[in-house]
Amino acid sequence: MKVSRLRTQAVEIPFVPPIGMGGTAFRSVACIVAFLETDQGLIGEGLVYTSDVKRLRLIDDMVRSFEPLVVGADIRLSGQLLTRAWADLRHVGHAGFPIVGFAAIDGALLDLRAKAVGASVARLLGAAQMAVPVYNSTDLWVSASLDELQRAAAAHVAKGYRGVKLREDVERVRAVREAVGPAISVMADFNQRLTVPEAVRLGRALQEFNLAWLEEPVVAHDHRGEAAVAAALDTPIASGESAYTGREAFEMLERGAVDVLMIDLQRMGGPTEFLKAARLAESYDVPLTSHLFHEMSLPLLAACPNAIYLEYMPWFEPLYAERLTLDGNGHAVVPDGPGWGFTLDHAAIRRLAVR
Repeated sequence: MKVSRLRTQAVEIPFVPPIGMGGTAFRSVACIVAFLETDQGLIGEGLVYTSDVKRLRLIDDMVRSFEPLVVGADIRLSGQLLTRAWADLRHVGHAGFPIVGFAAIDGALLDLRAKAVGASVARLLGAAQMAVPVYNSTDLWVSASLDELQRAAAAHVAKGYRGVKLREDVERVRAVREAVGPAISVMADFNQRLTVPEAVRLGRALQEFNLAWLEEPVVAHDHRGEAAVAAALDTPIASGESAYTGREAFEMLERGAVDVLMIDLQRMGGPTEFLKAARLAESYDVPLTSHLFHEMSLPLLAACPNAIYLEYMPWFEPLYAERLTLDGNGHAVVPDGPGWGFTLDHAAIRRLAVR
């Protein structure tokens, strides 16, 4: 079976209300949806995004730049295609737009391979689990009041989530811990805003709340700084959502920069590098979690024995026909339909399409 056509569509999903984070109000998220059509009628689906719609055309151009490589490729030789793509990117680099662009291709290709044998991605990869613990990462933004935080956190727990994440500060963490009680996992995200001394001081101040982890305490490229924070605190440090490809994940693991490796599907460059980073983490006895893209991250985490959490952030949910299902024990049920198991809703894509 060979790829006969690469097709893309730009969409924009509004946030109502806007998301307040780090002094910025995010009003929408923009995506490039990629479709790989084959000579036997199957279609593979991939997705990448930007929070900055004015750069959407650049991402679309990057995705489409792989068309000469992918059209005519045998889907059973995806490793060969990956090798050619990596070589093709040598002079523009293996980070940023080139890697984001290829993530859409690699995601659609894995979807195709699973559909070609009538299997889910999770089973194609040899699932280690068919339900993954999930925490809710929505609503608990810095723009929310303490009362709003408490109500949102309690509502997530009532829906069956056994973990919630908010954006730092002692008062806010105390409020959420009081709202959810001691049995619920609470994560705090620093969003790269602190220096090493500031992160250590705040981390020690938060120690009493028994947090599951502190996330991205310092600027993401400072892996030495992350390692210093991790060494100074008992609370685990989670990071990696800003890391590109398995090579950077390896650097973080080698430096001891993370206690929990959090990887982002598009910054990894797609599922191939996502799984490579996951295996590296497993070899270092470091647990794994995901960032965004729960529709595609969930089947991948199902194949990783060291996966401890799926992040639920429903930014792309309006584009899909299915919704995440919880099992009653705080776990997300891994879909068992062919391919990703979550399918794109073409009516929604038409409704949200942008030029």
